[in-house]
Amino acid sequence: MGSQEEIKIEKDFTLIRFQNDGNETYHVNRQVNQGLIQFHFGIKGKAKFIFNEGSYALDLKEEKSLLFYNPQKELPLNLELAPHTWVISVIVSIQKFHSLFSNEAEHIPFLSQENKDRKYYKESDISPSMAIVLSQMFSYGLNPNIKNLYYKGKGYELLSLFFNRSEDPNAEQCPFLIDEENVMKIKKAKEVIIANLSEPPSLEDLAEQVGLSMKRLKMGFKQIYGDTVYGFLFDYKMDYARQLLDSGSYNVNEVGLKIGYSTGSHFIAAFKKKFATTPKKYLMSINPNT
Repeated sequence: MGSQEEIKIEKDFTLIRFQNDGNETYHVNRQVNQGLIQFHFGIKGKAKFIFNEGSYALDLKEEKSLLFYNPQKELPLNLELAPHTWVISVIVSIQKFHSLFSNEAEHIPFLSQENKDRKYYKESDISPSMAIVLSQMFSYGLNPNIKNLYYKGKGYELLSLFFNRSEDPNAEQCPFLIDEENVMKIKKAKEVIIANLSEPPSLEDLAEQVGLSMKRLKMGFKQIYGDTVYGFLFDYKMDYARQLLDSGSYNVNEVGLKIGYSTGSHFIAAFKKKFATTPKKYLMSINPNT
């Protein structure tokens, strides 16, 4: 089920959390006025921005960010969130942004004199320190009285980290040094289980492999990816299974074996748990001649 929450940090500065934990694509359409800068952060899953009434699309991938700015025309927010996708967007007016970064205009390309009236687009990686802030923005249980103040601080922190492209994770003065190292290890853990999805390591072996305690691995993985290690792996395996079925190159038993199920019945039960239908019925729905 998809949802969105808008947090007005202050005048001309808005933060929006988009969350789709369901099994269907979640569509968002929002008007965005001309002269606003849009920052979009893919925390997990995959989203797609649609432009010019569907004639152009741009993917927002996990652990990537997109920046849009066009002073000549409005850029409405036409967004598709795939199942199990989280996105945070920050929308700031150019006037507000200039007031924050006026002394560093040449450091920020689209604020430079020659670019001030041009459209601007940039895709970037989400750094480990940004990943920490973004995951904190999905924290729950905040007292309503301090919620706006909390997000205001996190919004400014996120923008400062976004433009801190020279950050060195080995720098001693870096205030996120310990957390950054842990985030990188947790990302490594995700890579390890995906690379070994048919025979994943135990939690104990995985923690040892990436150099974390079991407790830190479990807590950190949940914080960054919103799920347990094996919960994330289950969703990944089922989505991969559906892609393999979509390709038309494999039968049900072959798909089950490729993702680590030794018996067809176990794969069928898992697929049904995830998608509320069997692999065979799913195949028939996408190709009635199967």
